[in-house]
Amino acid sequence: MGTALAVALSAAPGLASASSVDLFYERTVMTAADARCGLFSGPVGSALAAAQAQARGAALRAGTDRATLNAVERRAAQKASAVPCDSADIDSAASRVRTAFEGYAKLIKMDYPGDVSAWRADRSSSSTGARWRLIQDGAFDGGRMAFGLAGRAGANRLMAVATFTDGAEPYAARLVLRDAALTLGPYLDTRGEPLDRLPLTRRLPPPAAQTAYPAEARSRAGLDLLPKDVKNGWAFRFPAEAARTLSGLDPREAVMVEFLFAGDAARRAYVEVGDFAAGRAFLQTASR
Repeated sequence: MGTALAVALSAAPGLASASSVDLFYERTVMTAADARCGLFSGPVGSALAAAQAQARGAALRAGTDRATLNAVERRAAQKASAVPCDSADIDSAASRVRTAFEGYAKLIKMDYPGDVSAWRADRSSSSTGARWRLIQDGAFDGGRMAFGLAGRAGANRLMAVATFTDGAEPYAARLVLRDAALTLGPYLDTRGEPLDRLPLTRRLPPPAAQTAYPAEARSRAGLDLLPKDVKNGWAFRFPAEAARTLSGLDPREAVMVEFLFAGDAARRAYVEVGDFAAGRAFLQTASR
């Protein structure tokens, strides 16, 4: 185990020197071993979990199906449980993980590029006001939206903050995404186009395969969450379950935030799932 892990983990947190499935396996082994044996400090464990999620996303982008990754995850868990916590193999592998990830664990900010959009993560501390911890932003027809995890220190709530060019005031919003219970995988309407050019509007399944989370709170957006050149906007907070569901989606697909207005009018903004799971793991420090 120690020798096998040494090869893959020496390249962490990059994905270049081994296949993404191999890296996912090795990082899952060590994540499981850490959970059982308490091998790493919070920052290193958090960095390892983020890299595991990133390797999983890379494997999905490369075309590996979810069933294969689930099997890999089970095999990794079995491997980790079969080795005693005080064994030389565990000690050797853990030492290599610490060497590979100690620098990564000290990073405050990370960017996670996607096909169309990118996530920006920031885990710096702030004693006053809310701030974006993980954000993807962009324009849509009739407005601009920032979407991601925001809050004061230690709080990461899934939120959408939108401004509308005509000053319209939405009374509600909902997050629409693929229903994993009704589908076997992502819906990618390529129609012969390369995936990296596929617009987000064609990365969401038909309505019959969708589910939605209504926003649980609505308020005027504070200046701390608005772009610097914007003075007014609306903030919507979604349930914690929505963030967990989003983390489990395929990085190639998209979700939609639908803003609802009087008269049954709606405006829609799209978000690339991308490495949301990796960014979310980057923000979380394991507790001991």
